[in-house]
Amino acid sequence: MSQTLPITRLNTAQADFQDRLRSMLAFDAEQDESITATVKAILADVRQQGDEAVLRYTERFDRVAAQSVAELEISQTELKAAFDGLPAEHRQALQAAAQRIRSFHDKQRQESWTIQDEHGSTLGQRVSPLDRAGLYVPGGKAAYPSSVLMNALPAKVAGVPEVIMVVPTPGGERNQLVLAAAHLAGVDRVFTIGGAQAVAALAYGTKTILAVDKIVGPGNAYVAEAKRQVFGKVGIDMIAGPSEILVICDGKTDPDWIAMDLFSQAEHDELAQSILLTPDAAYIDAVQAAIDRLLPDMPRKAVIQTSLTNRGLLIQTRDLDEACQIASQIAPEHLEVSTDNPEQWVPKIRHAGAIFMGRYASESIGDYCAGPNHVLPTMQTARFSSPLGVYDFQKRTSLINVSEAGAQVLGRVASTLAWGEHLPAHARAAELRLKD
Repeated sequence: MSQTLPITRLNTAQADFQDRLRSMLAFDAEQDESITATVKAILADVRQQGDEAVLRYTERFDRVAAQSVAELEISQTELKAAFDGLPAEHRQALQAAAQRIRSFHDKQRQESWTIQDEHGSTLGQRVSPLDRAGLYVPGGKAAYPSSVLMNALPAKVAGVPEVIMVVPTPGGERNQLVLAAAHLAGVDRVFTIGGAQAVAALAYGTKTILAVDKIVGPGNAYVAEAKRQVFGKVGIDMIAGPSEILVICDGKTDPDWIAMDLFSQAEHDELAQSILLTPDAAYIDAVQAAIDRLLPDMPRKAVIQTSLTNRGLLIQTRDLDEACQIASQIAPEHLEVSTDNPEQWVPKIRHAGAIFMGRYASESIGDYCAGPNHVLPTMQTARFSSPLGVYDFQKRTSLINVSEAGAQVLGRVASTLAWGEHLPAHARAAELRLKD
């Protein structure tokens, strides 16, 4: 007989509910000082020594020796060979996912525009792609072809001319699925380097690797800290925390489905967080029973068990309205609304990275092939952040063409405000263009 996994249960009727909820949501994102110091030193080395430092750290951390960084670049021929060499089922799955991701992101592309005011002045916004984007992809035994598609395709849809991918290959092991995804997504250059040294190479540039404008993609604590430290020199997508899922359920969905949905995030990381909100106390019991029955057969049982024990939550709410209020407070990365007529509840949810509607919309489909991006804000940052998208690879430039007539009107306004701010040169620059 399976043992009951000790998952924290809360009830919104409890007097200390909010205090206990805040305690369970709390996550210390502060980096270990040793990681911060190590990354700072690596970044400085690569900035000063370029390729030489990259080669040294690649040999040290990945056990890959090379005479030049050029030797660590994977050719387009090899990328295509990786794709062609996949089993047909894998090729078709990658192609289906890529088609859906590209189609969705096509809708996000923004266009330039102009307007003309009553004075004949032309005002507008030019939308243009970044010149070069860097994509970090975890390597080794872990294979994340979905991350390649989700990060590279929006950049290409945005019109970025050059996407440079870095992926570590510990012991020289090159993951064919990752290389195949790079070919399918149209990645321009791929280097088999990783860690903070790869982030540094992308941010500062070396003799072989050109500096990029923005770095995107997931990585370990050292990669995340490197992205944090180079931010400002280059753009980054986000500093991601542990994965999160929150499920709102009316108690009618198969408990096994919900248990497995909670597992799907818990298996990522011991620090991942899985939460169920439902007004049905008996349903919480049913989901708990499903968890206890299904967990022993999960290959990543130990990770799931630690995650659910330390950070999992089963919360009984007064009703679904209150469940939506609490979900907005939590602002989760992934939110499933597993109810009848889920569309009626979505307007009540203000903050979430992605909302999955209905009993058949498992979060895992969103991770791989639904179409919307799976790079989502975590740690309650969905309150002010958005999923990765085409807009992350486009920048906007303001266009201002002032007519002579416009200068007579706008110049007086500018002059008055400039004198008010005690900036006489600003005022005089506007006044010199006035006719009287």
